Amino acid sequence: MWGERVRERGQKNLHRLYRKPPSPQPTPPLRGGEGEYDIALARVRAAIEERGLAYRGAFHPVADDLPDARDVGTLVLAGFTGNTHWQHFKNSAEATDGKSDPLDRWSSRVIGEIARALGATALFPFTGPPWLPFLAWARKCEPLHPSPLGMLIHPDFGLWHAFRGALAFRERFALPPPDMRPSPCETCVEKPCLVACPVAAFTPGRYNVVACVDHISSPRGADCTAEGCRARRACPVGTADRYVPEEAAFHMRAFLAAQK
Repeated sequence: MWGERVRERGQKNLHRLYRKPPSPQPTPPLRGGEGEYDIALARVRAAIEERGLAYRGAFHPVADDLPDARDVGTLVLAGFTGNTHWQHFKNSAEATDGKSDPLDRWSSRVIGEIARALGATALFPFTGPPWLPFLAWARKCEPLHPSPLGMLIHPDFGLWHAFRGALAFRERFALPPPDMRPSPCETCVEKPCLVACPVAAFTPGRYNVVACVDHISSPRGADCTAEGCRARRACPVGTADRYVPEEAAFHMRAFLAAQK
């Protein structure tokens, strides 16, 4: 996909990212015997949640996950679930300074601070190329499955979740057994998500981006731009976790801006 020079440069950048960072102060690095790693993972989770993010699981990467997976013992993902984390970003300086990419900048600052405090390396889905395979990582952390809309669906939160970054640790933490719940779409007979779009932008295996953008760019798409994608809202899973209108409108504006 990329030329050899870009690939080599990306490999070198990632290798530099995974070099062991200096021990942070005042928080001691997460070290100890195997029996201490459960405690360490709990401490990582607490640090993530204290900063207004959701702990999105962890896994032990292998060669296919990272160019230098041998230097990373555990990857821990952080993000949003449902509508409870929006307020933490909403009240931030990045959300109100009028500059571009406020959510990405907030994520970089907050997750970067967590990484420095815990002696980890912060990784993000929005910095590239090379682009890191966050969706593949996500499926190793949680029971996520492709939905008819293409987005990954969660058995509890439905389509209302996101990944904002990851923490790469040299330590290999002890992890709980994986959650193997099946996709809720398997038992959804009616699949209302496929018939809710006013311009039929979603069909099995296909997303008509042009039709979608044309619709939400016009007055006819005011409902989608104000409340969020109508097809996404039609999903019966995680309805209590739907984004609040302000959050949904923010993401719709960002989506439209990305299409220009």
